[in-house]
Amino acid sequence: MALPILETATFELTLPSKDVKVKFRPFLVKEEKILLQALESGSNTEMTNALKQIVHACTFGNLDINTLPTFDVEYVFLQIRAKSVGEITKLRLLCPDDKTTYGEVEIDLSKVEVHVDENHTNNIVVDEKKKIGIVMSYPTINSVDPENLGKTGLKTKQMFDMLANTVYQVYEGDKIQSAGDYTKDELNKFLESLDSKAFKKINEFFDTMPRLKQDIELENPKTKVKSKLTLAGLSDFFVSPSLTNR
Repeated sequence: MALPILETATFELTLPSKDVKVKFRPFLVKEEKILLQALESGSNTEMTNALKQIVHACTFGNLDINTLPTFDVEYVFLQIRAKSVGEITKLRLLCPDDKTTYGEVEIDLSKVEVHVDENHTNNIVVDEKKKIGIVMSYPTINSVDPENLGKTGLKTKQMFDMLANTVYQVYEGDKIQSAGDYTKDELNKFLESLDSKAFKKINEFFDTMPRLKQDIELENPKTKVKSKLTLAGLSDFFVSPSLTNR
């Protein structure tokens, strides 16, 4: 006889960057295999590729992963994972009070949200007198070095490399020009002409942009000291499915 066809449950979420609802399904054994192989490789590049494949497949190919902000992709993946292997996961974290003991904390992945810093803005004025500024777009999964995905405090070279892909518009007063109208060399020369105050504003854009974030309390099993920690970025919430709920 023919093999039976198995039905897979579908769920719905709303993208953090815009009010768009997306249907998704839990990942299957074939996708879990991709994930586990990426974990075993220890390569951030392999993990990024696995992330893209799984999100694309589990959203039925309806999301253009390459154009979504990284925080959208991370959020979607976390929701897929929650429905695939359980919403409650245990994380083993280093206790900050003695920096030697590890404690465990349970996280409800379904309740993890994307947070935006109240001081965050993508409109960066670089010359107030001449009213010159740039409007930033959010990094996509293709514009971020896998080694730096979800990190804050990027180094200068990394910042300039990312800037080349994330400047959306350059304006002077009422005159607005798309970044695509300039060559990469022209953009780099413009960015290199910025003073330290303007460049600090650009750093703040990246450091405060939306990201997965949740405050937790971790108790040291030896000292019983309770510490407050902040989990931020997909890597802080990520645990191999095979290790979940043990």
